[in-house]
Amino acid sequence: MRRIRISDASLGGLLASSWLGYSVLFWFYPFAWLVILSVTQWQFIGTPRFNGLYNFIGVMQDELFWTSMLNVLRFLLYYIPIVLVASLLFAAGLKRIKYGKGFIALSFLLANVSSGVAYSIVFSKLFSEYGPINNLLREWFGFAIPWFTNPDCAMLSIALIVTWKFVGYYGLILYSGMMAIPKDIYSAATLDKTGAFKQLYAVTLPMMNAQIIMVLVLAITVAFGIFTEPYLITGGGPLNSTTTPMVVMYEVAFQNMKPSWAATMSIIVALCSFALIWILRRLFEKNIEIV
Repeated sequence: MRRIRISDASLGGLLASSWLGYSVLFWFYPFAWLVILSVTQWQFIGTPRFNGLYNFIGVMQDELFWTSMLNVLRFLLYYIPIVLVASLLFAAGLKRIKYGKGFIALSFLLANVSSGVAYSIVFSKLFSEYGPINNLLREWFGFAIPWFTNPDCAMLSIALIVTWKFVGYYGLILYSGMMAIPKDIYSAATLDKTGAFKQLYAVTLPMMNAQIIMVLVLAITVAFGIFTEPYLITGGGPLNSTTTPMVVMYEVAFQNMKPSWAATMSIIVALCSFALIWILRRLFEKNIEIV
């Protein structure tokens, strides 16, 4: 029987071809279709008709879409400080725990893999006008908070829910950064009689720059892609205060039967997300080397 010998280069090309085929099928083809839709008019039936920049001009004049983009910025103003502080506290607490670290970390990670539909329903009941949280506030303090019915509180409520989902995931990223800091640096800081607070902002946070930037990048990505929570809990209300670009794109594509507009919106959202991440990295990312 004749033996077939395959060179290392051929074997590597064969293995890489599976990944290339996957990328062509699930990335390049949808991306190409997205670009085609953005310059054509199509309503799920028939052949797309070229219309140039008509979709971009129409989206630029869509007030609801730009309201949703401003809502993303409002969401980030709430979400980033809350999730960053909560994640840092989680990471610092996990670092001090001696026993059961794996169980605690896994418990927090369960929120990240939970069904968005399931926990959205649970939180809608918890934060409802006559839910257990407001009932407790009425009993103890004599007032209730309009979590989802007040335009000023609704987006904050959504940010708190999304924080619950991601605090464990982000916290583990920050925890890895804390554990990578050499203990000799803290010993030197202690010898210099540096207090705990000064060590935090002069040693710990600067040495964790890569992890903090990564968390911020992930938070921005989440903000521009949020859909389940506002769609199921508030429906984008009240007064469109929690409408997000994903909710607008869904309604435009499947309710107004304008998938071409939704495709154009997705391109604009992606460009804005990329620009915000690029600015963030240019301003705050630093190359930290431990010598």
